Amino acid sequence: MNQTLKYRNELKFFINRHQHHVMSTRLRSLIAQDQHVGSTGEYHIRSLYFDDMDNTALHEKLGGIARRAKYRIRIYNISDNVIHLEKKIKMRDYIAKVKEPITREMYEQILQGNLEVLYVPDKPLLMEMYHQMKHRRLAPKVIVDYVREPYVYTHGNVRITFDKELRTGLHQTDIFNKDLTSIRALDEDLMILEVKYDDYLPEYIRAAVQMEGLQKQSASKYVICRKYLKSNTWEDY
Repeated sequence: MNQTLKYRNELKFFINRHQHHVMSTRLRSLIAQDQHVGSTGEYHIRSLYFDDMDNTALHEKLGGIARRAKYRIRIYNISDNVIHLEKKIKMRDYIAKVKEPITREMYEQILQGNLEVLYVPDKPLLMEMYHQMKHRRLAPKVIVDYVREPYVYTHGNVRITFDKELRTGLHQTDIFNKDLTSIRALDEDLMILEVKYDDYLPEYIRAAVQMEGLQKQSASKYVICRKYLKSNTWEDY
């Protein structure tokens, strides 16, 4: 897929509820929340991640490969109003994301293995997904489900998110199933803090999310949720 990518800084941390309370209290007095949040200041995210027969995305992440990519279909609040096919590209601590809207009908066709729905020559990401599924046997692997509390700041394109209640859908692949059987993928007291920005993170925002002992982590939701699908004792992730 030939297009210019815009990379951003991405830092991730595991934090507990007390740390979240302190940080979110600080942030609320400094910057605004994302315009898409509901009355609780949050929204729900559910993603269906894809991988090939060799689990390349999983093993590249575990192996610390500097440049890697993942494909997913993402929805919000278990609604089909917005459905995106996304490719997330990681380059060390930098990320880029490419996305293309798809319809509910296209989603259903993809899950049924009818790949021709992706063959749209003027949509590079759809064409890339078509070739990945046809030639590399890319297929649905796991549902990643969580609640996000987002804060944004225009200058520097800053985005601070607290991702809570991380759950895995195990072997299920229908992201529109309102009765999805899922299990908690992180301890109840833990959540993931993500800090994204372009070139500059204002010092007062950096200070707001600083706490003693906080250390940058990989914190891949995909890997965390995939560990519940292990079928061999030697699979250690």
